[in-house]
Amino acid sequence: MAYRHWCGECGYKTGWLSESQSEEQQIEHYAKQHPGIPPGGSVEVNRKDPDSLGCLPVLGILFLLLILAASCQR
Repeated sequence: MAYRHWCGECGYKTGWLSESQSEEQQIEHYAKQHPGIPPGGSVEVNRKDPDSLGCLPVLGILFLLLILAASCQR
């Protein structure tokens, strides 16, 4: 999944990154732009992540089990 952190002090937002990378960028932003203020704001989760396989692996396993079950019935 991809994450984007929003600054709680200004309109800055990170790009869509892994959770740790996005958090790291937010911490760097606060250190440069808002020194002395602990990082805050909000986190947005991209549920339409193009790298996600969704339910495809589950469907593949079910299909293989169906083929296995059909081949065992003779």
